[in-house]
Amino acid sequence: MTDILDKNGLDEEQFLTAYKPGDYVKPSVAADMVIFSVFDIENNNYRKLPEKELRVLLIQRSGHPYIGCWALPGGFVEPDETTEQAAARELKEETGIDGIYLEQLYTFSDPGRDPRTWVMSCSYMALADSSRLSVKAGDDAKRAEWFSVSLKEITVKEDRNGNTLDKTMIYSLQLKGPDKILTAKILQNYHRSDMGCENIYDVLECDGLAFDHAKIITYAIQRLRGKVEYTDIALNLMPEYFTLTQLQQVYELILDRELIKAPFRRKYGILAEPTDKLTADKGHRPSRLFRRKWL
Repeated sequence: MTDILDKNGLDEEQFLTAYKPGDYVKPSVAADMVIFSVFDIENNNYRKLPEKELRVLLIQRSGHPYIGCWALPGGFVEPDETTEQAAARELKEETGIDGIYLEQLYTFSDPGRDPRTWVMSCSYMALADSSRLSVKAGDDAKRAEWFSVSLKEITVKEDRNGNTLDKTMIYSLQLKGPDKILTAKILQNYHRSDMGCENIYDVLECDGLAFDHAKIITYAIQRLRGKVEYTDIALNLMPEYFTLTQLQQVYELILDRELIKAPFRRKYGILAEPTDKLTADKGHRPSRLFRRKWL
């Protein structure tokens, strides 16, 4: 406490005694999780390496609002926890695991994003090896399923004027589940000038996804694509032992483009260290297994 008086002649103790929290509208705060993992796609050719698929975990809502629609797993932050603690708790409740890669994504606070009340979403991105995940639906979820995710840029408009850049992009988001395909169109407006940068996302169309979660997923994919270029974040999606070809498959999934083998290994091979283990797949020459190199 301090004895310094404010403009009303109150010291800090007097100010806090008279303070009325109800004078200000309080938002509810949620922690929503974008949980990415990579799965092998089964094929009938044992001589061919299995292809891989990037997936995101969604839950089907069992109550209003958006009953029956699919949403990101998450929940409200409790009064006695931080948003980080809430995210970790929700992650464990929805997947049955903890101790995986987790980072704060963005705070989504658009008015009207939740029809119930003013709800701000402090979103998080998690990356995990699929073999470590045991998914279960929470209390407010009817089902929990993995959806393959695809984000394509369909239009782009760019305007440069000196040091100012205005760029407008429209993305097509598709999420394919076991018996449902969800789609959305997302608008991204990017403005850069000497004063700084502004990056705004809006949902233009959406079919089957609750709230503004199509926007959150798009934001997470863009963050993931950006970070794989200069960090080892993709290694969080790998099992303990893997081949460099499998690592390249994961990078190609995230970046949505083919990569040339030699340059890829020069740039990203330093992120892994060789072991004395070899693959034992039938129909293939044994390949050296690698593991993550902790830098």
